[in-house]
Amino acid sequence: MIELYFTPGAASLAVHGVLEEIGADYRLVRVTKEDGKVDPPELARLNPHVRVPTMVDGDLVMFESAACVMHLCDLHPGAGLAPAVATRERALWYRWLTYLTNTVQAAFMIYFYPGRATGDPQAEPGIEARAAQALAGMRDHVESELAAGGPYLLGERFTSADLYLAMLTRWGRRLPEKWWDRPRLGEHYRLVTERPAIRRAYEQEGLTE
Repeated sequence: MIELYFTPGAASLAVHGVLEEIGADYRLVRVTKEDGKVDPPELARLNPHVRVPTMVDGDLVMFESAACVMHLCDLHPGAGLAPAVATRERALWYRWLTYLTNTVQAAFMIYFYPGRATGDPQAEPGIEARAAQALAGMRDHVESELAAGGPYLLGERFTSADLYLAMLTRWGRRLPEKWWDRPRLGEHYRLVTERPAIRRAYEQEGLTE
């Protein structure tokens, strides 16, 4: 059985969605942090960065959201959550997942936690504002890509990259201009979150909008 260490709505959500989509036998382990202490404490042994998602499958421990997503898709090709290897579509799938995690998610982390980028509290508002500006450009890029070839990131085909984008779109509700208020992003988010597997993941995490 797979164990997924998660925090509701965090970067573990995309992995949780994939587990539901593939029908995996898994168990959720909720992670909380309070006063510098992490519960459950074994997370520190499993993941040197002590963060979610952390996924345990037998003696294999995986972390980093995109890596977990790719691994699960490779284990369950019949689920159709990733295009065939060595195809143009597979290359675009890699590109989207890497962009969403390395560029978009990284910018969200700066926006949410500007203090991590500076030791000067007075500099935090400026860092947050620059991150918000960068995220606005990324939002517009994804919106235009969906408009040109949607409704999903790979056109008519739904993949696990769409689960990742929906997770980030949900994060975008905390920005001054919500991501799901854009026509294509809003439609994309609706399509993804109406899927039965994703509804189950949301219910299990107790997520609302």
